Amino acid sequence: MTQRLSPSTIFLIASGCLLLMISFGIRSSYGLYMRPIEASTDWGRDIIGFALALQNLSWGIMSVFTGGLADRFGNRNVLFGGALVYALGVYLTAGVSDLFTLNAGLGFLVGAGVAGTSFGIVLPALVQSVPPERRDWVLGLGTACGSAGQFALVPLVQMFISDFGWINSLHILTAIAILMMLLAIPLNAKKSSVITESDQGFAETVRLAAGHKSYWLLVFGFFVCGFHVAFITAHMPAYLSDLGFAHQVGAWSLSLIGLFNIAGAFWAGNICRKHSRSKLLVAIYGGRTIAIALFLIFPITLTSVLIFSAVMGLLWLATVPPTSGIVMNMFGTRYMATLYGFVFFSHQVGSFSGVWLGGYLYETYGHYEYIWWAGIFFGLMAVILHWPIDEKPHPAFVAKES
Repeated sequence: MTQRLSPSTIFLIASGCLLLMISFGIRSSYGLYMRPIEASTDWGRDIIGFALALQNLSWGIMSVFTGGLADRFGNRNVLFGGALVYALGVYLTAGVSDLFTLNAGLGFLVGAGVAGTSFGIVLPALVQSVPPERRDWVLGLGTACGSAGQFALVPLVQMFISDFGWINSLHILTAIAILMMLLAIPLNAKKSSVITESDQGFAETVRLAAGHKSYWLLVFGFFVCGFHVAFITAHMPAYLSDLGFAHQVGAWSLSLIGLFNIAGAFWAGNICRKHSRSKLLVAIYGGRTIAIALFLIFPITLTSVLIFSAVMGLLWLATVPPTSGIVMNMFGTRYMATLYGFVFFSHQVGSFSGVWLGGYLYETYGHYEYIWWAGIFFGLMAVILHWPIDEKPHPAFVAKES
């Protein structure tokens, strides 16, 4: 029988979901700034793209550290620091005129701030607050709320840019980022009393994960998710503008991706409750590969852009519930933030590659075709990597009834 959630748990979940909406909503809007920053400076998209790529790499590297800090000192403390660093990075980006500040603010600080306020910190707090039968559901809910932030904030940011200019719009986003500190207050997760997991120590847990073949397949496979998501987030608005579409179409595309991923994330979380998580990942990456191929093969029109955005939205962050769920199922929840942090680092190496290569290949060849086809190749590789994953619990982490 499914346990009812207490009011305090519901409040914790609501706070975490709102925090994810802000964190991912702001982060997903940065592709809208590619053209304004390019027009205000003499920098090409390779330079701006490198800063965005550095943001993703910083996010990945710092996720390993923030995950470990959250496991040892509590989620709330990490979220406080992450929100503060996030706001500082956004503020420094406003009116940036030198490369050091561009890379430090838009790149390193925003990336570190996202690491301290994103899935790797919030989802473990949500998971540890609910009974086991609700864990896949809460993973899907948290992921969906991140996408809801993308859906809600991206068009709002485009409106801020149009009405107030790109610099003032970033000042507004700085104030919004600070609100995450208030939302972090309830997120001092306590483990559910329903399950008592193995008492493996931190170092032993990491050692066992490092020797697990399926864990490494998951690590390498998540690279592809980052490659796809970050390239499209950073370069889709500029790509569509180059094709002659109005600037608003790029915002519509990213917003539509966020809207449809609300359904996609819920769908993925519910499927994980009854079916294989690894086979779901095979289907998701296969679907992405087909969607990208069809988008390139057929003429690109407003209709095809909207259809592609909707399909990619269904598959966008739908990878997060099964990926984090596999980590949870293999090794339990005690050091989930750390172990998911290592997996997510690979995701962000993929993000760095997709964003930076997108800008570099554009400046070199004057188009994005090669990077799109690279996305198809990596999608096929992800299908191959996820197929043999064994997601059963490691013998040392089999949950025992208390």
